[in-house]
Amino acid sequence: MALAAAAYLDPARLVHVACIGGASYGTFGANWAAPYLSRADALGGRLALHVHPGFTLMYALIGMSATHFETSYGKALRKAVNSADREVLADAAVMRLFLAASRECFRQGADGLVVDATILYDAWPFDMTRVERPLHFWQGSADTLVPAVINRTVADKTPGAIWHPISGGGHFVALSHANDILALAANDLGAAPN
Repeated sequence: MALAAAAYLDPARLVHVACIGGASYGTFGANWAAPYLSRADALGGRLALHVHPGFTLMYALIGMSATHFETSYGKALRKAVNSADREVLADAAVMRLFLAASRECFRQGADGLVVDATILYDAWPFDMTRVERPLHFWQGSADTLVPAVINRTVADKTPGAIWHPISGGGHFVALSHANDILALAANDLGAAPN
């Protein structure tokens, strides 16, 4: 996780850190972002923290959809995102890669994803309000999967934060704005002492 790396690693060893539409749900306490989440994500947070078997079942069902009903899975994803993300996913190669990555995530079941997602909702063991190193936050203003208010709040409370809003952007700004994101990272890497 990029934010944990920013909190724990020496800036001399990690030159550039970027959070791109990150699910920062546990930054200021367990599931602090619940008021901003979709009903499904808010439910996921409650299940992750209080009814773990239900959370595991939720991810098992998502995994079944991703691995056995990928056409429906892809349609549900396109319905859940904004127009900028639908434009990204309209590229057949991108959608094919996304579906393949989703299948791979669940190839050995949902257990690994359940652990990862639980960590997102649980209270984080580090304090973002003490991170003074440069930390780039890239966020689509119209992201329907991780609402911008969540990462904007984290950035506002992080001393080293550099906010990069993408007007009208969705959750897949890592693809739609890859050139800008990578150019900035390359610039920082090029300026780093050897």
